[in-house]
Amino acid sequence: QLQLVESGGGLVQPGGSLRLSCAASGFTLSYYAVGWFRQAPGKEREGVSCISAGDGNTDYADSVKGRFTISRDDAKNTVYLQMNSLKLEDTARYYCAASSYGTHCVGQDYWGQGTRVTVSS
Repeated sequence: QLQLVESGGGLVQPGGSLRLSCAASGFTLSYYAVGWFRQAPGKEREGVSCISAGDGNTDYADSVKGRFTISRDDAKNTVYLQMNSLKLEDTARYYCAASSYGTHCVGQDYWGQGTRVTVSS
């Protein structure tokens, strides 16, 4: 049983915050780069953020820089995405994915089922 499960999505007003979690089971997430991706209705999937294995280097899409923070708690086998100052444009289904490449979020081995984030007043 190798899987990722996202949680923490929901309905939030513009300017609000949400914290998404990506919990791994069946494998050790600390060895994987973990990325957050999102897909809004009618749009293509896009990368949001990535955190590498080991040194924990992070990367963000320009659209979320300064607002989102990715982090990991290896003891809990979990990666988080703290989303602040949410905008209407952030509305999407958010997915996490783990890559054994380690340094970058490419060639993902495992994907979660996604969690919905709706930003609306």
